[in-house]
Amino acid sequence: MNTEGNCFTWSELSAEQQRAALQRPAVRDQRETVEQVRAIIRDVRQTGDQALRELTERLDGVRMAEFRVGDQEASDAERALTDAQKTAVKVAIANVSRFHAAQPSLPLRIETATGVTCERILRPIPAVGLYVPAGTAPLPSTAIMLAVPAGLAGCPVKLLCTPPRADGRADPAVVYAAQECGVASIFKLGGAQAIAAMAYGTESVPKVDKIFGPGNAWVTAAKTEVAADPAGAALDMPAGPTEVMVIADAGADPLAVALDLLSQAEHGSDSQVVLVTDTPELAEAVSAAVQATLPELPRRQIIEQALQNSLTILVDDVPQAIDVANAYAAEHLIIQVNKARQYIDTIINAGSIFLGPWTPESVGDYCSGTNHVLPTYGYARAYSGLSTRDFQKQISVQELTEAGLRGLAPTVETLAELEGLDAHAKAVRVRLNPPIGGANHE
Repeated sequence: MNTEGNCFTWSELSAEQQRAALQRPAVRDQRETVEQVRAIIRDVRQTGDQALRELTERLDGVRMAEFRVGDQEASDAERALTDAQKTAVKVAIANVSRFHAAQPSLPLRIETATGVTCERILRPIPAVGLYVPAGTAPLPSTAIMLAVPAGLAGCPVKLLCTPPRADGRADPAVVYAAQECGVASIFKLGGAQAIAAMAYGTESVPKVDKIFGPGNAWVTAAKTEVAADPAGAALDMPAGPTEVMVIADAGADPLAVALDLLSQAEHGSDSQVVLVTDTPELAEAVSAAVQATLPELPRRQIIEQALQNSLTILVDDVPQAIDVANAYAAEHLIIQVNKARQYIDTIINAGSIFLGPWTPESVGDYCSGTNHVLPTYGYARAYSGLSTRDFQKQISVQELTEAGLRGLAPTVETLAELEGLDAHAKAVRVRLNPPIGGANHE
């Protein structure tokens, strides 16, 4: 699997060398990408649809008259799919819906002290933008992963952007999946310009409050930029080029491991795949299986480019492999070792975990029910995979009776005094000891 120089023995590396070995290649080139993304965002903010047309023609090679998918194109998309393809989409939607329907937080109401009631109420994010990549392959599965929780959360406005094909149309499978999930506003826009359009709005594209979805380094940089601007839109998580780490021992099937690695490598040339094993012979067998399988795969050229970023890490044992996994914080972490579940409590950092020999990463990508929009770049140290909760806001509420306020008054006044914030204390006193002629309202 690995190219020369990409195989390491973990225990022989210094701490600094270990950190360097696990650095993502996309991060190394981030400064130039950010500068170019900022220029695109400025263009879209300044000239709206005009910039979108120019950028789409220059970057995607397509001249667009209309960005929105119309009724005729939507009908054509449904007819373009076979019955088997439609059934597969519906099965995936059903499983993803079942898992995500169980996720929303429940409203909370408790009495923290006598006469003091605190609540947390849920509200859907009013307008959400869903980004579905289609750089080298259309991803109807991503439309499902984004649109299902948005619908379950009750977001009133849902719009989806996906790059146009060479013929100026959106991918039919993406359109069909989005419509099956209740998304009617679909726009043929891709890359950083799509993110800018959703974040700030143009003549054709409505502004949204939060943007969801994976993408390449440009899309991730654009989401980060607009999220840092109060006038822009929040982002779900840093979800850029895909990555997988497979931990395998001597009992793992080399061909199954190879195909899990190749599955992620075929997403794009900027993908990264990592094998961690305590068995050098397995590493050699996996490498041989990769080379033997490559000629059979239509996306061989893309895979070979991605494999330039691949890593093979030799460890002393499975616990050390788990240490490597926690340091890397993989988007996808596959555990193909004996009695895999025994290690679940030791895994701290991962976007999504795939346990045991019968759990290929492919099922998570499509239809097991979990979400495949996951943190990359090591952000799994602090971020979670997408859930229904991400499409909701939690608003806190507090309501006190007079007795409740009297009970808390000494605490408020003391803490306000400690912080030198006199008005805080006075806001309590005026209610409990109103000036003559004052009144309290029930």
